[in-house]
Amino acid sequence: MATKKSTATKKDVPPTAKAFISLLTDLSDPAKIDNSKHFSDPVKGNKFLHVRMGHIFDLAKACKTMVLTDVSKMLDSAWYEVRVAAVCIMDFQAREKKITPEHRKALYDLYVKKHDRINNWDMVDRSAPFVVGGYLFDKPRKVLYTLAKSKHTWERRTAIVSTYYFIRNKQLDDTFAIARLLVHDAHDLINKAVGSWVREAGKQDKRKLLAFLDEFAKTMPRVTLRYALEKQDKKTKDHYMAMAKG
Repeated sequence: MATKKSTATKKDVPPTAKAFISLLTDLSDPAKIDNSKHFSDPVKGNKFLHVRMGHIFDLAKACKTMVLTDVSKMLDSAWYEVRVAAVCIMDFQAREKKITPEHRKALYDLYVKKHDRINNWDMVDRSAPFVVGGYLFDKPRKVLYTLAKSKHTWERRTAIVSTYYFIRNKQLDDTFAIARLLVHDAHDLINKAVGSWVREAGKQDKRKLLAFLDEFAKTMPRVTLRYALEKQDKKTKDHYMAMAKG
């Protein structure tokens, strides 16, 4: 059987939740695609259309002008792929150069309100940097510290992942401060996020990264340390890995 192809273009996809879900359903290909593998933790009530990620992104881009009431409806869907598409649309809108402050706030408010529907690492990573980080860039960031202490895994991941927007703009303090709150987290996908984000911050300020590692290399999860050290030279890697063993 030939692989199904997305023929979506900007002009032929009505930017409504109903039309989007109908088109996405037509692209279902369970014989070839298993999107359940994207979930590290079982989530009760999840359903999968088994659509290629490339098709989801193409359709989301074609519908990036969708009004937020429809995006909200998509976030309420039990279909994982529909929710992925919703956060993609939010991300596309948040990246618009001419976005108004009012619309940026509306995107942020929707993300926070529907965070229970943004319930996997890929949905957080796709949207949190520009939707959450972009909104908070010129505002107090206390909410991220609250999220970092949440009992909900994906809220904690949002806390650290959102700081990527700050890193892009050479503001690193919140990344390291939130990393300190999460450095001993029990969840593997928080460990990986912490390591990845301090690594990215370290590309701009190696001294801050090494100071963080001096403080935590002995006690942080090994996966966090490995991710944090990915871009360092062998001597630096060997030094901190030896600290971890000690």
